[in-house]
Amino acid sequence: MSSHRGHGILKSSLGVSLATLLSRLLGLVRVMLEARVLGGDAVASAWGLAFAIPNTFRRLLGEGALGTALIPLVSETDEKAGPEQVRRELGIVFSVLSLILALIVAVVAGCAIGLRELAGEESFGRLSRVLASRRVQLALTILPLLMPYAFFICLIGAIGAVLNTRKIFVLPALGALLLNFFLIGGLYTAFRRGISGTNLFGFLETLSYLVLASGAIQLVLMLLLLWRAGRFPSLSWRAFRESDILGRLWRLVLPGMIGGAALQISFLIDRSLAIFLGPKAVPALNYVDRIIDLPIGIYAIALGSVLTATMSRAAARGDLAEISHDLGFSLRHVYFLCVPMAVGVVFFWEPMLRILCLGGNYTREDLEAARMVAIFYGAGIPAFCSIKVLLAPFNARKMMSTTLRYSLVAIGCNVVLNLLLMWPLRQGGIALATVLSSMLNNTLLLRHLRNEGIPLDIRGIGWTFVRSLIFALVAGFALMWLYPVLREHLTSRYVGELPAFALLGVLFALLYFGGSRLCHAPEIPELIAVLRRR
Repeated sequence: MSSHRGHGILKSSLGVSLATLLSRLLGLVRVMLEARVLGGDAVASAWGLAFAIPNTFRRLLGEGALGTALIPLVSETDEKAGPEQVRRELGIVFSVLSLILALIVAVVAGCAIGLRELAGEESFGRLSRVLASRRVQLALTILPLLMPYAFFICLIGAIGAVLNTRKIFVLPALGALLLNFFLIGGLYTAFRRGISGTNLFGFLETLSYLVLASGAIQLVLMLLLLWRAGRFPSLSWRAFRESDILGRLWRLVLPGMIGGAALQISFLIDRSLAIFLGPKAVPALNYVDRIIDLPIGIYAIALGSVLTATMSRAAARGDLAEISHDLGFSLRHVYFLCVPMAVGVVFFWEPMLRILCLGGNYTREDLEAARMVAIFYGAGIPAFCSIKVLLAPFNARKMMSTTLRYSLVAIGCNVVLNLLLMWPLRQGGIALATVLSSMLNNTLLLRHLRNEGIPLDIRGIGWTFVRSLIFALVAGFALMWLYPVLREHLTSRYVGELPAFALLGVLFALLYFGGSRLCHAPEIPELIAVLRRR
């Protein structure tokens, strides 16, 4: 029974992972074009800083605290009162959320316009000089255009959470393809036209309008999915008077929102500190972060979403044994797949970034600026991925205040480590600080679960990690000496060293999975069993 449960969770998460894989692969194409068109200097810094603002609200109010809190509440209402009550409560939630988001968009856009005006005020001294810098002025110019995207994407994230309670995982994940389609189209056109220099300023406005168009279309499609699922919001004044959904939601969302806000503020602090290291620091962090986000988005976030939904039902029954089994099963598979990814990035970051970014307005100097960022972010992949899974039992049991405390501790550690490491290691120090704080967060969450009486097979999980690391290191060292030969013989005039790198990936996978198979790793037959089941 427990084995079938693990297969079911893995199967659902793999469905989301395949949908997310398409989006993330398109995201890699987008990174390639962004690097070649925007380069790795001031223009890329401006776009990265401006786009980070609506993304902050997306992670905070869409996919973050609100979406996480909605899953157990909607599941509980559905079980006890039925779909009509769910529709009435969603009508209240979405109407209030829309008003809050509209206010946020107006305030942030107004602040951006006001800060642009301050750049001309000499009385503000150093602040006015910082605001007058090229990258900050560009960011403040396009930020008012980008902010309505926060309205669309936050509603989309909340709707996706509701659809997850109906076990609809794949179609919402496919919606993320739209943003990449729109931006790839715009970037490819600019690349073919050879846009550079001052022409890039106006092109950032074009990119902003493409982002808005993708968000609006995706919201319409998500609303259609919600209607087909029979959970389209129903708004009435009577529901406002009689339902306590806002109070219940607020009690769950507030701790998560504070933690999420702190996390996103920490992210913005990272980028703001990177500005002081020069114009190349922010693009180096952003491009590598987007590449590293591929395994996190493909597997860990998908698995975490499925776990939260399934664990919410187990938590409602008080079944801690089921939660323990699902969590241990999921952690083993996270380490089994993410440890070799980490080793692969650490060993082969340079050809990876050469293929993805080098060319056009992205220079070898920009590539060298990303060296330490890629190594440290790559090594942190298992920590980044496992934390998404470890949060699931806390979210399912409505323990957001607990994760808030640990999040604040980790964030405080991150800020202190940033200040200590950024000067000797520059942007690499900022990346290392993020990895170390994530490892601390993982440790705190694991210790709390043990103290809560949720036993985990630490020996089995630890053996999976060690075994995976050994086989990945063996594969990495063996192929590190072989890759120069592959590159010499397989480099193409038209696609560069991509064939050599693709063959490298195939050989790495064969060595890793072959060694794991010889060692009778249980994760391989478990994965095969899931793939064979319809």
